[in-house]
Amino acid sequence: MSVAEQLEIIKRGAVEILLEKELQEKIDKSLKTGVPLKIKAGFDPTAPDLHLGHTVLIQKLRQFQLLGHEVYFLIGDFTGMIGDPTGKTETRKALTREDVLKNAETYKEQVFKILDPDKTRVVFNSEWLSTMMASDLIALASKYTVARMLEREDFNKRFSNQLPVSIHEFLYPLIQGYDSVALKADIELGGTDQKFNLLVGRELQREWGLEPQVVITMPLLEGLDGINKMSKSLGNYIGINEPPDEIFGKIMSVSDELMLRYYELLSDLSLAELDKLKTGLKDGTVHPMEAKKSLGREIVSRYHGPSASVAAEESFLKRFRDNQIPEEMDCFPLTIEGEKILLYKVLAETGLVKSNSEGRRAIQQGGVKIDGQKVADENFELAGGNEYVLQVGKRRFAKVRLQ
Repeated sequence: MSVAEQLEIIKRGAVEILLEKELQEKIDKSLKTGVPLKIKAGFDPTAPDLHLGHTVLIQKLRQFQLLGHEVYFLIGDFTGMIGDPTGKTETRKALTREDVLKNAETYKEQVFKILDPDKTRVVFNSEWLSTMMASDLIALASKYTVARMLEREDFNKRFSNQLPVSIHEFLYPLIQGYDSVALKADIELGGTDQKFNLLVGRELQREWGLEPQVVITMPLLEGLDGINKMSKSLGNYIGINEPPDEIFGKIMSVSDELMLRYYELLSDLSLAELDKLKTGLKDGTVHPMEAKKSLGREIVSRYHGPSASVAAEESFLKRFRDNQIPEEMDCFPLTIEGEKILLYKVLAETGLVKSNSEGRRAIQQGGVKIDGQKVADENFELAGGNEYVLQVGKRRFAKVRLQ
């Protein structure tokens, strides 16, 4: 593809390109020399499972692969043990080496559902960082001043509010930046919250006499609430390893506006197809429900295969269009003490909610049904010796047998 055609694809969904002129020059040079650009994105393996918010960067990496460039999926097994201070109001708890390596292996399994494994170089920054001598680290630290570090909003806020900022946290952006030096990256991708760290990489490359990388920032994907960043802690996420029915149902629950956001950042639709979809939604020739179903099929198919996407759609239509309880669901035999047990405790035991308090909230908000009947009393009790079909929200079902 020409420079202009590549730029159109690369700019899709991007928030900022620093600097676009340099990006044009790099692509032009790559076309003339036949040497692909080195594209880098780093991920600290701080949690074992990825959600769709994580995949925004991975989708962009895939686009670079399709354009013929070389993708480096960098796993921060070394930086993960420090803990990225970005956006934090306190020092992060460091992960153990065992935790990092375990999570890293899970990452590798998940990312190849998007990236082409034959065209992806998975690298660990411990390869070069673990061999650093104390003198190397001191030399690296000399490249940046405390004043420059305090330009970071999160550091500045903590310092101004007399909250602790540990010295090792200052090292994090330097070490992440040094990854770009070690890889001689042409382009680095990151979320908007990573802009400071990515620009440090540019500066350090200059210090080492390298051509500075172009920085491309991508938006932080909103979660199901359409407001906050997708996050497991907020419960507004779609995990890529979640069951197909759960993924499909969650996508069907998003607003029409958020659906288009997901299409832009997560879908493989071409820009022309995306424009056609937007036009169809605007003039009424495409129904939002059909557009969501199409997106749900695409996402489920990507992570679970085409047959799973068909089954997930059929299950959704059966449950919500026909208002039927699914024929198959997990069954939990529970032995209780006494004759009765509080409903919210059973919800937690079956995994329909994460905790007793979440179960109580779900009941208070009218999101819990027993055998199809809504329950309003948070202190409702279930009697032993019976079998019940429990439902939380629109998608979570379980059968429980109390003994």
